[in-house]
Amino acid sequence: MAKITPRDIVDAVKEMTILELKEINDIMKEELGIDPSAVAVAAAPAAGDAGAQEDAAKTVVLKDAGAQKIAVIKVIREITGLGLVEAKAVADNGGNVKENVPADEANDIKAKLEEAGATVELA
Repeated sequence: MAKITPRDIVDAVKEMTILELKEINDIMKEELGIDPSAVAVAAAPAAGDAGAQEDAAKTVVLKDAGAQKIAVIKVIREITGLGLVEAKAVADNGGNVKENVPADEANDIKAKLEEAGATVELA
């Protein structure tokens, strides 16, 4: 078997949908006992001078689509450009809608999703 390089993995991830990436996340939790989101949160304070960047870059996290799921799916599609199936998966399962966006844009996205009936948080 040929050795897989980190570059090979990154190239493969670029081609995946959010649903496929969520599946990888679930497999890592189940089979390896690794929670990638916990690692990212734990690693962030170690960055030192990243405090200024932390204020500027936010991740919009969907906690619950609420009763108006169709409206939330429409907003997710508008914001991310995802297809219907992928946007529905995000609405059904929650998770990151958009990562590393400026704070102003993150607040706008949060407002749009909340207006549609979703519960959203910024990380």
